[in-house]
Amino acid sequence: MAIRGVPSSRDMTVEEFKEWLKQFDADGDGRISRNELREALRRRGGWFTTWRTGRALRHADKNNSGFVDDSEIENLVSFAQKDLGMKISIW
Repeated sequence: MAIRGVPSSRDMTVEEFKEWLKQFDADGDGRISRNELREALRRRGGWFTTWRTGRALRHADKNNSGFVDDSEIENLVSFAQKDLGMKISIW
């Protein structure tokens, strides 16, 4: 499934994934909230976005703050690769 703002002809890098997520950081605090993540999944064309958002947040948010911050982005990348079928490379 193509991701808006990211070329679909190749895997995206972790940096490209972060840049893609930044467009959904509505309040500009540098963290991704549950609602912002849900909007990202909706724009991606995903189904069951509320359910998937909850799963993604539980997987990524290790400090239980309710947000995914820069220190937790690798956890979100792992979830996106495994459970959402996104192709994200480390380089």
